[in-house]
Amino acid sequence: MDKKTDLTNGGILNKLIFISAPIMATSVMQMLYNLTDMFWLGRLSSDDVAASGAAGMFVWLGLAISALGRTGAEIGVAQNKGRGNEEAAKHYLQNAVFLALALGITYSLTLVIGANGLLSILKIQEAEVFSAAINYLRIVALGIPAAFLTTTLTGAFNGSGHSRVPFYMNSAGLLLNMVLNPLVVFYTNFGIVGVALANMLAQYLVAGLLLWAIKKHKERPFAEVSLLKKPDLQRLKQIVGWGLPVSLESGFFTGLYMLVTRVITSFGSDALAVQRVSTQIESLSWLIGGGFGSAVTAYLGQNLGAERWDRIDKGFRIASLAMIAWGAVVTIILFFGGYALIGLFLRETHLREMGAFYLKLLAIGQIISSLEGVGSGYFRGIGKTVTPSVSSIVSNLIRVPLCWWLSATALGINGVWWAITLTAMLRGGAVYGFALIRQLKNRRHQVQTTA
Repeated sequence: MDKKTDLTNGGILNKLIFISAPIMATSVMQMLYNLTDMFWLGRLSSDDVAASGAAGMFVWLGLAISALGRTGAEIGVAQNKGRGNEEAAKHYLQNAVFLALALGITYSLTLVIGANGLLSILKIQEAEVFSAAINYLRIVALGIPAAFLTTTLTGAFNGSGHSRVPFYMNSAGLLLNMVLNPLVVFYTNFGIVGVALANMLAQYLVAGLLLWAIKKHKERPFAEVSLLKKPDLQRLKQIVGWGLPVSLESGFFTGLYMLVTRVITSFGSDALAVQRVSTQIESLSWLIGGGFGSAVTAYLGQNLGAERWDRIDKGFRIASLAMIAWGAVVTIILFFGGYALIGLFLRETHLREMGAFYLKLLAIGQIISSLEGVGSGYFRGIGKTVTPSVSSIVSNLIRVPLCWWLSATALGINGVWWAITLTAMLRGGAVYGFALIRQLKNRRHQVQTTA
């Protein structure tokens, strides 16, 4: 490895920033994809925002499935790079790509064929919103294979320490999306269908650029790599072992959120539109936290492979302090700027007020939510992905009945917002708490070993 991407030596904070900044910027790009869609859909109607939010649940579920390939590439490349075993790192990437494409194509076809039945799960009351959601979902689904490939190749770049490359490629996709959206909204009659087409085309552009980069870019992880190889069942099994807990965690989260969405839709499409916009604005916190967590995964993976226990301990502490600072910044933004932020996407005064209240509640738990990324990244880096996944699943299981109960009180829709906030704090606190406990045990063990 070159000095820049060698995370086993040099200043820890500098290394984490060098790796995490492009990852977090890439995460912001993903957020801006969604915000760009919502901004232009908001120029059409709040019903179109609600429709995209309903369809987005199944796109979100797809991201959970794609975690299988991404996690395998991230961990497999990071740990074997740390050991200096380039061939093993390449083999993990090749098998992760095979798995990602197989799952991506299968899921894409499922959404295209079953859009009507799947969306009926959400109990959308307005026929116009339901119809628009079907059209939006079927078109966006055609970009799922490209999205799955993108996440896996991104994992390989991040695991190798070359995290800037995915940022560049996602920036190009965002630029295309930002150019196409106003064109289809103002100069065609495609409406929500045109916005979905722009999103789908941007996904294929990013995937194509990353395919080129993995083979030709000067910052590629490997001098030479062929992605079309016969799968290795043993390595596929290891990839699934790493990625399945992460995938199940995200999948359960999305599935349970769909049940929460059924509660929200009982209050009408306005509430669904507010939830869609507010969630994307709040993702400023958890996408950044998750991006920083990916940097922690790469950092710990390499140092674990090199058996640099001292750097693992220091890196965990530094990462924690950095995310506490970021969580504090987001808390201020959401609490004091919620009304103005919601107003960028929803013009109706009552919707802006509803969304501003929701964002104020979410602001309460931002520091804990940011630390969740450090905890999850820690466990992925050491190859132990079950603990954070179980913690997350249990917390999200509590969310559904809490939403039903609180929404049936005088709180109404605000009861849903309270339930989401409280369970998010519970999830973040549990994941980070378990990581902290394990790291303290590891620290004591190292002290005893060297004494």
